[in-house]
Amino acid sequence: QVQLVESGGGLVQPGESLRLSCAGSGSTFITYTMTWYRQAPGKEREFVASISSSGSTNYADSVKGRFTISRDNAKNTAYLQMNSLKPEDTAAYYCKFSRAWINYWGQGTQVTVSS
Repeated sequence: QVQLVESGGGLVQPGESLRLSCAGSGSTFITYTMTWYRQAPGKEREFVASISSSGSTNYADSVKGRFTISRDNAKNTAYLQMNSLKPEDTAAYYCKFSRAWINYWGQGTQVTVSS
């Protein structure tokens, strides 16, 4: 059974950093695209960043230059390094591993940026 588990969320002050992890189990994900999404209260889930199986990355304009996505295929894990966090980054963050029509989602981890 495939499972994705996010970790690393928490409460931080503006300007601080967090590193989120998304660990997959139950399969190997080397051919999968790994994507981070976030959803703030009362808003739709939005794309944050993705990394393909070849290592190509894409970012939402709102996080470019502040967030970095990476992956460790040996550990079946995706990472999201978040620097210079802003209050508007507050949301539940979700990871998704996808290939063709197959999508696996994690349960989410909360990030709160507040002074």
